[in-house]
Amino acid sequence: MSNPLYSLLATHAETDAVLFTGTHDADIRYKQFFTTVARAASVLVDQGVNAGDRVALQTTKSIDALAVYVACAKIGAVFLPLNTAYTLRETEFFLQDAGVSVFITSSEREAVLLTADVKNVQDPMKVMSLDGDGSGSFSDAMTQADTLDTVASVSSSDLGAILYTSGTTGRSKGAMLSQDNLASNTRVLVDYWQFTADDCLLHALPIYHTHGLFVACNVILASGASMIFQPSFNVDAVLAELPQANTMMGVPTFYTRLLVDERFDADTTKHMRLFTSGSAPMLAETHTQFEERTGLRILERYGMTETGMLTSNPYLTSAGARKPGTVGLPLPGVSLRIKDEETAQDVAQGSIGMIEVTGPNVFKGYWNLPEKTTEEFTSDGFFITGDLGFLDDDGYVTIVGRNKDLIISGGFNVYPKEVELLIDEVVGIKESAVIGLPHTDFGEAVTAVLVVEAEHTDSGEGVESPVIGRVKSHLSDELAKFKQPKQYVILDELPRNAMGKVQKNRLREQYDHLYRG
Repeated sequence: MSNPLYSLLATHAETDAVLFTGTHDADIRYKQFFTTVARAASVLVDQGVNAGDRVALQTTKSIDALAVYVACAKIGAVFLPLNTAYTLRETEFFLQDAGVSVFITSSEREAVLLTADVKNVQDPMKVMSLDGDGSGSFSDAMTQADTLDTVASVSSSDLGAILYTSGTTGRSKGAMLSQDNLASNTRVLVDYWQFTADDCLLHALPIYHTHGLFVACNVILASGASMIFQPSFNVDAVLAELPQANTMMGVPTFYTRLLVDERFDADTTKHMRLFTSGSAPMLAETHTQFEERTGLRILERYGMTETGMLTSNPYLTSAGARKPGTVGLPLPGVSLRIKDEETAQDVAQGSIGMIEVTGPNVFKGYWNLPEKTTEEFTSDGFFITGDLGFLDDDGYVTIVGRNKDLIISGGFNVYPKEVELLIDEVVGIKESAVIGLPHTDFGEAVTAVLVVEAEHTDSGEGVESPVIGRVKSHLSDELAKFKQPKQYVILDELPRNAMGKVQKNRLREQYDHLYRG
């Protein structure tokens, strides 16, 4: 059998070891879960899905939802996870662009798609539902389905998944991840972070994201470990279940919220061997507070949708091994270099430049965008990350910023142009600039700076400007909540340079303390 990803995920499929555990739910063992996987695979095949076809999933986090992903790997289908916060308008684009064969979503959205005249969605696409409570047409089909024992034969270069990441022009791009991209990265992380069957991961991340799915779930399945599969991050729930776990993967927001709670202390965490953080930069003060409170040091790492994990601080906890403020060393198999943006020459040690990477984890390119793919790779095959950073004397990577206007808020990517285009559609808006500003909880907060046409500027004292109200209403219908600005600022004009380009750096400097109290 040649199926690199499924072979790795199913390493422990025949065992009675516990996969899912927790205080409030009965344990589910590997063998039970993979029976569910086999039924999900059978349903997909019955719906006409073949190897290479795209299957999209946009629904509440659940064990059955995870089973759909593994089932796709089993039959060689290309898995397309979609953020549950995406509006129907956003979702339609992904479905149409990827040419999805089967879309599994909530019962509510299934009803809309089956009854409404939805633009851009291909007629042959099948729509089924899978809800967090176990209901839905896909769930019903699974209960009636036989188990599918056949495993599709696919090559290491065949696609395993497509993950959409928005572009600065507002056009979303589908990052094509091969079987080997996913499998190789998983094997490296299991070894580097020393995961074994004795581990239990507290899993509070979403599974429509690289971090929660291709890092957390893949690592657990491949190592034979167990996990406490929480529906989302909740401080009370995390603190209640933490004594049953010994590892946790999170984003900076998780840790800032835990640190606010006095129950989170050295006694609560004394049994933990590993806390990791990623998806967004962690403030130095969070590192310091965490170590002072618990006596432990968070392991920070760096990855991207297009690459999986690229670097990591060492697992070793000896003095100096984990350097707060850095994202660690390149992972085994990853080649990383720092280049001058203008000359494309290597920069001196400690100098800031563009981070470029290559390795078995780096994606194949963007779906149906060959020209964009070519732009993002150097002539010798390195992916240009768009992140600026430097290497210290020990080879540790520090990220200092981005050459694009990408905002990372609560671990999620927000591309300003997408938001700006929608804001500019609103009557009364002359122009807009969307920026990210430092925020203790979210890392960066999406903030909109508006120039309003003269006849739309009036509002009473203490009353929200009507034009801002219209913007909020428009965005609530069109954008996921995490992309919507947390605050709005109105200016007479946007700052520009001599060439007329909006100087967002000046706006970021001017309003740097907007969320700092």
